[in-house]
Amino acid sequence: MSAGARVDLRETPLSLDEVVAHVSRPGAGGIATFVGVVRDESDGRAVTRLDYSAYAAMAKREMTKIADELEAEIDGVRVSAIHRIGSLSVGDAAIICAASAPHRGEAFKACRELIDRIKARVPIWKREYGPDGAAWVGWVDARCSPDGHEHRHDHGH
Repeated sequence: MSAGARVDLRETPLSLDEVVAHVSRPGAGGIATFVGVVRDESDGRAVTRLDYSAYAAMAKREMTKIADELEAEIDGVRVSAIHRIGSLSVGDAAIICAASAPHRGEAFKACRELIDRIKARVPIWKREYGPDGAAWVGWVDARCSPDGHEHRHDHGH
């Protein structure tokens, strides 16, 4: 993350200390963090690794917009998030979010909203790999539906 940047995408391992340092300040009595980690199963299927892909320019722009919204909506809040892209192994951090506020309630609320809004709105896609092969998470191709009309794209990171 460059100096002053609240959000970032990167292919290298993520640092909790970096994200916390960005939101730390003398008026912050509470700092809440969330670390999303690659787990070894999803919906009952074994997972050996994940690949995250992103439309990077749009993803950073939307993450910045989300950060701006939260800092405007919740008094005294400062937020930061880094999302990993590329190939990740089980146990790797995929996203780190932090929020600081004068009081813990606002910090917890902002951190929860930050991860929820990123998952819902940011163009980042996850492909899971396991013994059964690879599958995009949350994607049903219209060409694969019986009537050819079903098409949905959920962000499932």
